Amino acid sequence: MFVILISLLYPTKQTQAQNWDINLLKSINPATPDNPFWKTVSSSAKPLAVAAPISLFAVSLIKKDKQLRANAYKMVGSLVITAVLTEGIKRTVNRDRPFVTYPLEVFPNSIDETGKSMPSGHTAFAFTTATSLFSAYPKWYVGLPLYAWATSVSYSRLYLGQHYPSDVLMGAVVGTGSALASNWLYEKITRKKVSKKAPVIN
Repeated sequence: MFVILISLLYPTKQTQAQNWDINLLKSINPATPDNPFWKTVSSSAKPLAVAAPISLFAVSLIKKDKQLRANAYKMVGSLVITAVLTEGIKRTVNRDRPFVTYPLEVFPNSIDETGKSMPSGHTAFAFTTATSLFSAYPKWYVGLPLYAWATSVSYSRLYLGQHYPSDVLMGAVVGTGSALASNWLYEKITRKKVSKKAPVIN
């Protein structure tokens, strides 16, 4: 699935980036992107993604709540899957960030960061956190602020000129898919353990 998405979203080296990718980014990335608010939103992705499962695990120990602990394990799994997929795709696609490909003509004032562009790691971690928590607590008043935050992180990456829109879209797919995959794997492993422990009735 990810290979197909990459082929659809990632342009060839000859064309560098599709016009819609560049034009949409140009409309979002301002002439002076040095905005403290969007910098803060952007930098919140990874710390909150790590803090969430740690907090759940700590509370689960205090309350001796097995379900909370299970949710923490699922979140850790989603973060690991997200990190592996994000790094793997970055190395495979090897797409330069917008300000590297177009340093003067298009994005002269982007915030300089290292690493490859596709997919957006910040977006991936934000969406895997939002999806993991929403899966554990499927209420609108939980999902709405979570996905609003994840979407804001995505927008901040465009505002700061760090990624193309297709990078952000791929990051959202990777993050969401990683959370769902982690949930599925955890449930599958748990069911196997339960079935092995169940007594055999002759």
